[in-house]
Amino acid sequence: MFSTTCQYAIRAILYLALNTDDNHKIGADVLSEELEMPKHFLAKILQQLTKSGFVSSSKGRNGGFYLSDKDKASNLLEIIYVIDGPSRFENCILGLKECSGKTPCPYHSDVQTFRRDFKSKLQNETIFESAKRIAENNLTLNINH
Repeated sequence: MFSTTCQYAIRAILYLALNTDDNHKIGADVLSEELEMPKHFLAKILQQLTKSGFVSSSKGRNGGFYLSDKDKASNLLEIIYVIDGPSRFENCILGLKECSGKTPCPYHSDVQTFRRDFKSKLQNETIFESAKRIAENNLTLNINH
């Protein structure tokens, strides 16, 4: 459903929400190793998220990326819109140009219901709440675990 860039951004944001704060930052090297992502690709994503105001960073000896309390109050839908745009929730799942309530594809109704509910969850749950749910349910953000 999401591009690889967006998937990496979401995983990175959630990892940072679970493991960082104003006093504990993580470098792109460590983050790419922990999340099993290409370092340079992840670094570009982190730069975009920092520029967009969703990730905080500091330079220097104790520098790195982190999520402030303000960053954690954002939601994942905002991240998705910055990376992939709102069309991820609008385009036909089969790639048809003409897919709507008037000219639906075979899955239009089912997908619309799922997308509406999923979009609502992404919009109404803060990054902090998403991270808390991950921690409480012992879920993983790594692909091989």
